[in-house]
Amino acid sequence: MAFSGAPRIHGNVAREMGIAILGGRYAPGDVLPGEIECAEQLKVSRTAYREAMRILSAKGLVESRPKVGTRVSPRVRWNLLDPDILAWAFEAEPSESLIRDLFELRMIVEPAAAALAAERRSGEDIARMGHALEEMARYGLNTAEGRAADQAFHHAILVAARNVTLIALSSSIAAAVTWTTIFKQRRRALPRDPMPDHRALYEAIVLGDPVLTREKMTDLVRFALSDTETSMQP
Repeated sequence: MAFSGAPRIHGNVAREMGIAILGGRYAPGDVLPGEIECAEQLKVSRTAYREAMRILSAKGLVESRPKVGTRVSPRVRWNLLDPDILAWAFEAEPSESLIRDLFELRMIVEPAAAALAAERRSGEDIARMGHALEEMARYGLNTAEGRAADQAFHHAILVAARNVTLIALSSSIAAAVTWTTIFKQRRRALPRDPMPDHRALYEAIVLGDPVLTREKMTDLVRFALSDTETSMQP
C-alpha cells in the first residue's frame, strides 16, 4: 500500500502498523522487519518509517533497541486508552474482552462523574448537553454527525463534573463511546432507540439530582453494553 501527502505519511504508516499489531499480525515480543524492508514494503522513505515508529513507541506499542531492532512491546505497556489505539483496535476487529473492559471502565467512571455533574453543572453546561441531544436526534447515531454529538454530550457531562482528572479521560471515554457505537451497528441496525436513555439522563442532571443521575447513567451504559453484546452474536 502506497501513501501520499508528505505531512501525513508517517501518521498513515503508524496507523497501518498499529492495526497490524492490534489485529495480531505482530504479537508481543515479535521483532518487526528491518527499517529498509518495511519502508520498501510500505513504499515510504526510511525517515517516514522512523517517525511512525516513534509514534508507536510513544503509545507503548513498540520499543527499539540497538542491535535488536524494533520489537512489539508486552500488552501491559500498550496505552489502550489512547484514542488512536482504540480506533486501530476496532479497525482490526476488537476482542470481546476489550469491549467488555471498556464498558467496565465506563461503568466505573461515568455514573460517578454524572452524579458530580448533577451537583455542579452550570447553565452553560446544560445548554451544551441540550444542544448535543438535539444534534443526536437530528442526525442519528448511524451518522458521523450524530456520533460526534454523542461524544459532545458525554464530554459535556465530564466537564460539568468540575474535576480536571475526569476531563483528562474525556477523549478516551469519547473514543470508547464512538467506536462501540460503530461496532454494534456493523452488521445490523441498532436494536433499539438509545435517545430516551440520553434524555432521561439529561433531565436528571437538569433537576440537579445526583442519585437519580447516577441511576440513569448506569442504565445508559448497561443498555449500551447489552446492545453491543447482541451485535456480537452471529
